[in-house]
Amino acid sequence: MTGILVLAHGSKREETDRILQSILKMVRQKVSDTIVQAAYLQFSEKDLHWGVQSLVQQGVKHIKVVPFFIFDGVHVTEDIPNELLEIGKQFPDVTLTMTSHLGDDERLADIIVDRILGE
Repeated sequence: MTGILVLAHGSKREETDRILQSILKMVRQKVSDTIVQAAYLQFSEKDLHWGVQSLVQQGVKHIKVVPFFIFDGVHVTEDIPNELLEIGKQFPDVTLTMTSHLGDDERLADIIVDRILGE
């Protein structure tokens, strides 16, 4: 079974969890046959390790970690991959794969244009 772990940066503001949960709800509607979970890199007990463990407890054997980051800074290029290597040692029967971050996807430009035209 495959699971998706959307990994956001995290914030001390509670509103960020509401927004991420809203996004996850939309993702779940598009991939209804896949377990989708959220986790945070910082400022939350629901960190990367917690997210992986949560999916494993639900029977997931392949986890795709999606960095919910626009830029490929140190978190995307070093912190997340290194942490996944360490977590992988604790779950040797689980395949952990990190997808590309959001990056310079043209769909982000569409969102910006929609915001501009909508005001």
